[in-house]
Amino acid sequence: MKKLLFGLLLFTGFNVSAQEQLASLPNVNLKDLQGNTINISELATEGKPLIISFWATWCTPCKKELSNYADLYEDWKSDFGVEVVAISIDDARNTAKVKSYVNGVKWPFLVLLDPNEDMKRSLNFQTVPFTILIDKAGKIIYRHNSYVEGDEYVMEDKLKKLSETAP
Repeated sequence: MKKLLFGLLLFTGFNVSAQEQLASLPNVNLKDLQGNTINISELATEGKPLIISFWATWCTPCKKELSNYADLYEDWKSDFGVEVVAISIDDARNTAKVKSYVNGVKWPFLVLLDPNEDMKRSLNFQTVPFTILIDKAGKIIYRHNSYVEGDEYVMEDKLKKLSETAP
């Protein structure tokens, strides 16, 4: 009985540790479209909300979600101070496709490349689109898989609630 109780306590402790580790962004370096290295964890320390959306050029729902975010971005930025970052999980062979696609749609936010899926593995998700919302303190407060038309308004509601609770 003592072994079982100890095992449960140990498992619970590990489970809490894993959740705590995933509550903030990992320390991962990614490149932007110009080849500059950006540490993703530093983006969450700028004292403003941050939306990170993972996508791929072959993912139609991903591109639709980010295009809808782009339509609302200026309003979100002025109303909530939010920044949006789109992280492509396309492999290194498709980097040129990412650049040409983004140049064509002219998304107004930062686009980063995760060709080795380091960030994807760190956050432990399987499919795109995958979107997270980080609060001003750098903590992940919302995660969302997939995309359905109108999900951008769910995100907007999350941003409103976040701005209402901000000091």
